[in-house]
Amino acid sequence: MNPIDPTTSPLTPAAPNRNAEAAARMRETAEAFEASILSQMLKPMFEGLKTDGMFGGGHAEETWRGFMVDAMAKQTVKAGGIGLADQVVAQMIRMQEEQSA
Repeated sequence: MNPIDPTTSPLTPAAPNRNAEAAARMRETAEAFEASILSQMLKPMFEGLKTDGMFGGGHAEETWRGFMVDAMAKQTVKAGGIGLADQVVAQMIRMQEEQSA
C-alpha cells in the first residue's frame, strides 16, 4: 500500500476546493450506502403484501414495488436517515488520515 502524498491528499488544508469536493463525494457515497442498506431492510416489509382488491395495483404494483422501496429509502436518507452515513463518512476520513500519516 502506497502512502498518500500529503501535498496532493484531498484533505490537506492547502487545497480547500479539493477538500470540499472530497468531502462532498464522501458524503454522497455514504448516503448512497445508507440508502442501499435501508432499501434492503424495507424490502421484506413489502414482500407479503397482496396487490389485489379495489384499490390494489395488481401486477404493475408488484413489478414496480422495488423502485418504490428504493425511493422510500433515498427519501429517508434525505430526511436525516438513521445516522449510518455520518458514521461511514467519519470512518472514511479516519482511514484517509491514517494513510497520510
